[in-house]
Amino acid sequence: MSDAPAVLVTGGAGYIGSHCCRALTAAGYQPVVFDNFSTGHRRFVTGPLVTGDLADKTALARAFAEHEIVAVMHFAASSLVGESVVDPQKYYVNNLAGTLSLLEAMREAGCHRLVFSSTGAVYGNADSKALPESYACAPINPYGASKWMIERVLSDYRDAYGFGSFALRYFNASGADATGDIGELRDNETHLIPRAMMALQGHVPDFAVFGDDYDTPDGTAIRDYIHVTDLAAAHVLALQLLLQGHRGGAFNLGTGTGFSVREILRAIEAETGRAVPHLVKPRRAGDPTYLVADPTAARETLKFRTAHSDLATIIRTAWAWHRKAHPLKTVQSRA
Repeated sequence: MSDAPAVLVTGGAGYIGSHCCRALTAAGYQPVVFDNFSTGHRRFVTGPLVTGDLADKTALARAFAEHEIVAVMHFAASSLVGESVVDPQKYYVNNLAGTLSLLEAMREAGCHRLVFSSTGAVYGNADSKALPESYACAPINPYGASKWMIERVLSDYRDAYGFGSFALRYFNASGADATGDIGELRDNETHLIPRAMMALQGHVPDFAVFGDDYDTPDGTAIRDYIHVTDLAAAHVLALQLLLQGHRGGAFNLGTGTGFSVREILRAIEAETGRAVPHLVKPRRAGDPTYLVADPTAARETLKFRTAHSDLATIIRTAWAWHRKAHPLKTVQSRA
């Protein structure tokens, strides 16, 4: 058994969780992955594995009993905005009820430190300014609402039970590990960058831009994209503060710069040498016009600075991953 401090990582076989496991290992911690593999991948797992669902109290208790867990990083959740609109029960059960089950297991094990994967979707349909954490949370879809509810729960646990917890509100996670070994890989891909790249590779015949009538310079929605490697680094910084006795809080993880859908497609064309074939369809329910972080608080408290989140690096690492992960059907990538 490793002498490194053990950190339970729920959803550790997923896109963001697996990158955080690598960051934990590099920082001298032992990630212990807890995953039900509903969307995660066994080949992404780093470290010991406990297979289970958050609703399975026996599996959770086993994870804490078999490893001296000093803290938890919590990524396990349903996370598709559109799906949450048509099936909200799934999101409140998986996200809110699942987190309550995890918190109960943590209390029983005497583990009171948690880094929670939240989202910029808690802000809802905000105005065009970069959003500070003080901006009123008014989520417009069940996914964002479930995350906001969990943040409220964590605040109460912080006051009542002495939990130290960070809710990290990240914006659009993107890119891939520099090795090309892990990246975005989903059975039902809905995110813009990977879906556009899969369209280039011939795997998505109906790639669409949803809405070109937003009140933005080119009519398409604007988002703040942050590299997944930077996200992972921020989680480690938050963990270290908790281990030093910090009470935690809610912090944005973003760059403070927004890019429209059309700007992303042009960046992909610049990297690949090919224009992304696409249709234009009506806006999707639950999609805000503009969602960009004010990252000031994370810089000041977490001492967090992005190192990989320029758009060129995001697109380059994502494309390298997709060329490796998805065999081409109709398009040969540029050498």
